[in-house]
Amino acid sequence: MTKEENQDTQKISTPQNEEHEKESSENLETSLDNSKDKNIDQDNLPKQSPEEKIIELEDKLARTFAEMENQRRRFEKEKDDAYEYGGFAFAKEALNLIDNLERSKQILENDETLKNSEALKKTIEHLNIIEKDLISIFSKNDIKPIECLNKKLDPHLHQAMIEIEDDQKEPGTIVQVIQKGFTIKQRLLRPALVGVSKKLTQTKKTEENKEILGEN
Repeated sequence: MTKEENQDTQKISTPQNEEHEKESSENLETSLDNSKDKNIDQDNLPKQSPEEKIIELEDKLARTFAEMENQRRRFEKEKDDAYEYGGFAFAKEALNLIDNLERSKQILENDETLKNSEALKKTIEHLNIIEKDLISIFSKNDIKPIECLNKKLDPHLHQAMIEIEDDQKEPGTIVQVIQKGFTIKQRLLRPALVGVSKKLTQTKKTEENKEILGEN
């Protein structure tokens, strides 16, 4: 085969070649159009002056510093809380010791077979000493009991469990402590469970007056 025949053979086109050439041409035209559109968009964007760019950078820098400062403060607060209240959960569990001592004393005092016995008196004395020692240890670690009796109910420190009719006290005055409450430093560790006074109902007042008159 001669050189001219070989060149003529290479120029022969097939349907696949024609389609490939058409796609390549279309892709090239699309790329050129997109490039033109981008150039047009960039040309239409307002150009910032050096002063405006500096102001924008200063604003971003100020925001970054503010966020860093906020993160630093949050970290400091979390660190302080961990140091001040790291034993919060342990202290709350330790209060069960005082609760159990109180229950033990009540059970012993209500036992008919032990009433007025020397054994009961000595046992109660020892339990009271242990309870005082525990409260003393708690106090040294800023865990202190909440004052309750004859105080006005404070929902931040007390939790009312029952109402007790009493005309001698103002309504809402604590007249009974069901379970002692405690604070740790400036934070509530456990609210005190209490009974508060309320006014006598009219029916009971009438009955009491009748009893008084009947006795006279």
